[in-house]
Amino acid sequence: MTNTISFSAFGKNDIRGVYGEDVTEELFYYTGKAFVKYVQDKTGLKPKDIWLSVARDARLHSESLAKVLIKGITHMGANVINLELVPTPIGYYSEFAVYPDTIAQDVNVQGALIVTASHNPPEYNGLKMTFNKSSLNEDEIKKVMNYTKEQMNIDTTAVKHGESRLYNIIPQYIDLMISKFGRVGEGIKVVVDSANGTAGVVAPKLYSDIGCEVVELYSEPDGNFPNHHPNPSDFSTLDDIKKKVLEVKADIGIAFDGDSDRLGVIDSEGKELTGDMLLYIYAGDVIKDLSVRGEKPIVVSEVKCSQVLYDQIEKEGGIAIMSKTGHGFIKSKMRETGAILAGEMSGHMFFKDRYYGFDDAVYAGCRIIEIIAKNKKINPNFKISDLLLPFNKVCTLEEMRYKCPNDLKKKVLDEFSKYINEHDDIFGAKINDIVTLDGFRIIFSDGFALIRQSNTEPVFTLRFEAKSHAKAVKYKKVMISVLDEITGKFSETEVK
Repeated sequence: MTNTISFSAFGKNDIRGVYGEDVTEELFYYTGKAFVKYVQDKTGLKPKDIWLSVARDARLHSESLAKVLIKGITHMGANVINLELVPTPIGYYSEFAVYPDTIAQDVNVQGALIVTASHNPPEYNGLKMTFNKSSLNEDEIKKVMNYTKEQMNIDTTAVKHGESRLYNIIPQYIDLMISKFGRVGEGIKVVVDSANGTAGVVAPKLYSDIGCEVVELYSEPDGNFPNHHPNPSDFSTLDDIKKKVLEVKADIGIAFDGDSDRLGVIDSEGKELTGDMLLYIYAGDVIKDLSVRGEKPIVVSEVKCSQVLYDQIEKEGGIAIMSKTGHGFIKSKMRETGAILAGEMSGHMFFKDRYYGFDDAVYAGCRIIEIIAKNKKINPNFKISDLLLPFNKVCTLEEMRYKCPNDLKKKVLDEFSKYINEHDDIFGAKINDIVTLDGFRIIFSDGFALIRQSNTEPVFTLRFEAKSHAKAVKYKKVMISVLDEITGKFSETEVK
């Protein structure tokens, strides 16, 4: 067994870390073998009967990592459909796809492996894993990690040779979208910012095919991300698309993250929509459609979202459920509750309504285009902001990131919990409840203050909401003061 492999990249939702340190070709080779073992134990299938899809994003090292991942899979005797560079959600879709006999007869894909680090900086990479059309949860990822360690102890000289077949799945995906949406985008002008990630190989053509007039920004995949960081939930990355929306007088701007499972939306006035605002628009549309059949759709979101979202969903006839942050947690909660829609502040949107339930930002773009088109038929002067009036009643500050090394997060949160219990009046407002589902969401009569651990980066994410800007700022100042005091107890070598 080699001593050079680190397992720190195995996280709660996926594998992710710095390439060359936490994420290496050696790790991915053994993880490929381990995933075959995982599928074997789940299904009882022989390796020769196992088919897995492998996809990758545009990062400079993703092709190399995908290559050794495939090598590990085929050396176990299992088979691969190599999708090459495609959006992560198309990797998810590959488990639902129908494959031609030229690939293999009666192929049943048991899982998808997608080499990506999503929105992280260029030096990061990782792996998203699905089995039986569902993302692996935290416990399942731990099992794959343990199988990886086992495979490292097994003699690799006697390898088997499974098949690896290239397949261009994009035309099939586009045909599926056209069958669902037709020419719904006619009369809609959309600016598409693919951020030099994976969306550029699909989204501009698809939106044109459903009737939109499309203005493209940064469609060419480039792992250097030369124009801006591929993270639409970081509003500083949206300057170019905002300017272009105003310049060309577009109805909407759609910006994607690096692997196209998250989107950001810009309205016709050049203003960004937060993830909870976007989910509220989708929820309103779904509730309206299903209420005529007497249904109360369940909508799942996460602890960072505005209270407005939860209150309005209930008021308009839906059922709102709060979940931990993270696409794995959200998907698990959807399955557990039977939800048909879910979303996160980060721009992950999950549609079980008329779709498969996974987070597909390209599909979500089609849905917002459809909503705009429906409303413009009723009112030619329609603007997205017309649907967001309830959010005008509160002030929600932009998400803040408070740096803290991963190995100290739990200690800091434990200290924070003790501090708040001993100083429950420190915010200058009565604490009505503390939700500990994912960090601490401290609820007041007029808003909330939230601290939670990032699943992917060495930071806490903080959010604050109140009925006035001054009150929200006060909550923020108090929270930061408490955190500064707590982290100050640790040495400078531990917390920077």
